[in-house]
Amino acid sequence: QVQLVESGGGWVQAGGSLRLSCAASGRTSSSYTLGWFRQAPGKERDFVAGIGWSLSSTYYSDSVKGRFTISRDNAKNTVYLQMNSLKPEDTAVYYCAAIYGILRVSPKEYDYWGQGTQVTVSS
Repeated sequence: QVQLVESGGGWVQAGGSLRLSCAASGRTSSSYTLGWFRQAPGKERDFVAGIGWSLSSTYYSDSVKGRFTISRDNAKNTVYLQMNSLKPEDTAVYYCAAIYGILRVSPKEYDYWGQGTQVTVSS
């Protein structure tokens, strides 16, 4: 079992920045990938960014590429999502998720989820 706890969400004006954190505990190892997803009201849960725990390979959705940066601190078992140049369309609940193995973009592939943190960007 892996437990994930997100933090760092909040309210920000368009053009601003936020940093989300995802602290992992439990059966953590070097063989799992962490992903960030988001879900706006009435919409499906979409992939935002992902990072391999041991290789630090990263992947971003086209909608956030160049604005968001995912990183991890293995010593703290924590993954971060730095979000810059935020837009109103980035408003959503952001979720951290874990999967053993290679990075995937479908939320159905992920085994463990955090409770989510709300990000609201006003225009």
